[in-house]
Amino acid sequence: MRHSRHSRISSKYRFVFVAAALSASVVLGTQATAQARDAAPAGDSSAPLYQPEMVRALAASLGVDERTATDRLDRQDAQQKRLAELRAGGLVDDGAFFDASGDLTVNAENRADAARFERAGLDARLPARGESTLDRIKARLDASAAKSAPAGVVAWSVDLAADQVVVKVNSDRSAPAKAFLAAAAKHGSAVRIVRGEEKLAPQAAIYPGSKMTINNTTGWCSVGYGARDRSGNQYLVTAGHCVANLPTLRYDGTAFAKGTKTRYALGTRSVDMGIASVNSGHSITTSVGTWGNTNPIAVRGSSRAASGASLCKSGATTGWTCGTVGSYNVSVTYVDLNGGPDTVVTGLATSSVCTEGGDSGGAYISGNQAQGMTSGGPTNQRCTGGVNSRGSSYFQPLDDTLAHYGLTLNTN
Repeated sequence: MRHSRHSRISSKYRFVFVAAALSASVVLGTQATAQARDAAPAGDSSAPLYQPEMVRALAASLGVDERTATDRLDRQDAQQKRLAELRAGGLVDDGAFFDASGDLTVNAENRADAARFERAGLDARLPARGESTLDRIKARLDASAAKSAPAGVVAWSVDLAADQVVVKVNSDRSAPAKAFLAAAAKHGSAVRIVRGEEKLAPQAAIYPGSKMTINNTTGWCSVGYGARDRSGNQYLVTAGHCVANLPTLRYDGTAFAKGTKTRYALGTRSVDMGIASVNSGHSITTSVGTWGNTNPIAVRGSSRAASGASLCKSGATTGWTCGTVGSYNVSVTYVDLNGGPDTVVTGLATSSVCTEGGDSGGAYISGNQAQGMTSGGPTNQRCTGGVNSRGSSYFQPLDDTLAHYGLTLNTN
C-alpha cells in the first residue's frame, strides 16, 4: 500500500515514497528509556570507533567478515579525511568516488595535481569530462524536464565512476519523454541511456497500526533526524512528501510534531525535504535503531559520504538494510498513483539500499555520520533478504536539508 502522495514516472516504473511508521532508526524521546546506551561513554579512548551492530550489518551486506568490514570503514574514513585536508590546502579536484573495493579515486584537473593526490596515497585520474562538466549537462536536462515532466523517464544523474550522465527510461512513448531524450542525445557519449527500468513512486505506505500517522489517517512515515534552530527550537527533519500538507504527526496516537515547511508539491518541480516542529515534552533521540540488534547507532555528525561509500538505513517497513551510495544530485520523475500529475524531484541521492513503501523519511547513516532520509524506490521492490536485501532507493541528503532550513543536527 502506498501513501496518497505518490508520483509516477511511467507506466512500468515507479518510485515509492517511503513514508512509514515511526522508524526505529530514530525513536521518539518518550521511548528513549527503552533504547540501550552507547557501548562506552563519550570520550572513552577505549571505545570502538564503530558500534558492533553497524559492523555486523555492513559485513553481512558485503559478504565479508567483521574485521574486513571494519577495515573498509577505517579506509573510507581515512581517505575522505585525506582528501578534505588536500582540498583545505588549496588542491582542486573535479569529484571523487569510491570503487567497488573501497578505494577513493579523485578526478584531477591536470597531471601535476594527479601526482599530488597520488603522493598523498589516493588514486587519481584525468577524466574526459569530470563532475563539473557532467553537472552542467545534468542541469540542462533538468531545465528540459521543467518544461513538462517527462513521463516514462525514470531518473537522470551523474555517474562519476563512468564519467557520464545516466538517463534511466521505462517508456519513450510520451511527447515529453521524446523531447527529453532528444535533448539528451545532443550530448553524445556524455549521456548513456539505460532502458527497461522499473517506474518509481514515493515510498509512503498506508497500513493499519502505523506508528507515525498523518492527520489521524492510516498514512504513515518513518521518523528521520532531530535538529534545532538558533533559538533552540526542535524539529524533525524528514522527507518533504511526508509533510506535504503540513499535517499533524502522531506516535502511538499522540501528536508529537506538526509539519512546518516542505519543498514538495504534487505536480510541481520539487525537492523532497521538509521539517516538522516537535511538540513540547517530546524529542527525537540521537541514535539510529538497528531493528533486531541490541544497541542503536550513535549519531556523531552529518559529513557527506562519497559516492561508493557503505551505508545503512533504518525504516519502519524493511527495518535495517545496507548498501552503498550511488550518485548525488539525482533527478527523478515520480508518478501519482491516484491519477494526479507527474512530479519531477531534484537533488536526491541514489543507493543500493533496499526500501519499500512505508520507509519514507527513515534515516540513512554511514559509520556514525547521518546521511539522509528515504525518499523513494521501485514500487514492486521487495526486501526479503533482511540486511542482505538487494535493491535500490533514493534519499534526500541531510546536509542539504539542514543548510536550507538553517538547522543544526542533534548529535550523540
